[in-house]
Amino acid sequence: MFAKILRGEIPCRTVFEDEFALAFHDINPQAPHHVLVIPKGRYVAFADFAASASDAEITGFVRAVGHVARLLGFEESGYRLLANMGPDSHQEVPHLHVHIFAGRPLGPMLVS
Repeated sequence: MFAKILRGEIPCRTVFEDEFALAFHDINPQAPHHVLVIPKGRYVAFADFAASASDAEITGFVRAVGHVARLLGFEESGYRLLANMGPDSHQEVPHLHVHIFAGRPLGPMLVS
């Protein structure tokens, strides 16, 4: 699905885009502000990304995540970053992505 978004075959509400990353609003938000940031390369999980991406891709992706948080004004009140990797984490799309949640107190990190 994210490959189709990157190719422009599926529309998205873009927040930010550069040569390394695309950030867009989640279609099923779990917080008042819920943005996904994805690298433009074909990476399934963080381990794959860390092992295979160029230094420029890694730096560009990390900077994009920080830029989006600043751009949307999340730094003062705070935000949460979340990345699911593999079936136990409930990763639904096999493309590395980081969720940025903000806009309200987010509660405890994990629910038991």
